[in-house]
Amino acid sequence: MSETESVTRAGRTRASRPRIVVAGLGDTGLLTAIHLSKHADLVGISSKPGLVSGQELGMRLSRPHEWARDFWVPFDHYHRLDAARTVHGSLTGLDLENRRVQLTGPDGEAASESYDALVIATGVSNGFWRRPDLLTAEQVAAGLTDAHERLAAADSVIVLGGGAAAVSSALNVATSWPGKRVDLYFPGEQALPQHHRKVWRTLSGRLERLGVGLHPGHRAIVPDGFGCDEITAGPVEWSTGQPPSDAAAVLWTIGRVTPNTAWLPPELLDHNGFVVVDEYLRVPGAPGVYAIGDVAATDPLRTSARSRADGLLAHNIRADLTGGTPKAFTPATRRWGSVVGTQRNTLEIFTPAGQAFRIPAWSRLQPFVVRRGIYGGMRRAAPNPPGSVDDSGQQR
Repeated sequence: MSETESVTRAGRTRASRPRIVVAGLGDTGLLTAIHLSKHADLVGISSKPGLVSGQELGMRLSRPHEWARDFWVPFDHYHRLDAARTVHGSLTGLDLENRRVQLTGPDGEAASESYDALVIATGVSNGFWRRPDLLTAEQVAAGLTDAHERLAAADSVIVLGGGAAAVSSALNVATSWPGKRVDLYFPGEQALPQHHRKVWRTLSGRLERLGVGLHPGHRAIVPDGFGCDEITAGPVEWSTGQPPSDAAAVLWTIGRVTPNTAWLPPELLDHNGFVVVDEYLRVPGAPGVYAIGDVAATDPLRTSARSRADGLLAHNIRADLTGGTPKAFTPATRRWGSVVGTQRNTLEIFTPAGQAFRIPAWSRLQPFVVRRGIYGGMRRAAPNPPGSVDDSGQQR
């Protein structure tokens, strides 16, 4: 069989199709792979045994079973990945000249995958909930359980940071455990500075009604050698001059992101380690290579991760392979979307202009909007999949 042939799961042979490798199957990489799966022999490489989303940290901490139902999904549940091949492994290198991606599997064996087009979608590391580590399903479950139990056992919680992850965590912890003392500390005059100011106006009032203490103008001193990748205990000291603050659990959601690009040649990266791209999400100087999501240096907010650029990138790759016309990516100027996740079976979405609209009965609509509309159809999950957790944090 030639390198341009592959065997589908049904055993049929297809010839003369381009080989596309998607490196990283998080939220954006997975969607890009789904768009491309009909048009190529597609290989997806992931350090996790399924989608383990970086979204909705507050739900993940306070309601792990509900979060896992929607944001931790085995790859074989996606109909449109049936003809694709997913590889569980850690990326270790990229050979641009020979167009091969190098990786190491769970057994420690080195391997490589050839490509006609490569999508870099490896995202960023940001706290304990977004890591590039090679994990089994049981290890993913243990991480969910440990974080949930750590917060459940604490009578007081400090949340550090002013972004969506911090606000979501503070609100969801206060909602799920009304008896806890919860305090949100952030460095600016208000939180959510990358959203429209109306969003903070709406959510700050909600936090105050839940009894969350709001503390603007506080910037935490990060201990030497600490990567903000675990829940700690107080006290927290401040570089802004306030006396230390204490709590039984401290959640470090301070936006200290590191791009997962150690496996890439340095000439593809900017001075912060993000992948340089042009307006078509191509990587200059690397024919056939593209980047999308938080790893791509599209704009200061890296908005290709949240602006549904997956469809645009899939179009551009097909255009480049077939002589079509690509489309330019236009970055958004503000963050938008859900901030605090589903509350009382209602999903609240904030527009770039700060307006909020709510989708009630979300558990009934989600299969149609997300599973069919966005992902193109999904198989039903097993009632208790291996490694899953319930909302008490217990592994099943």
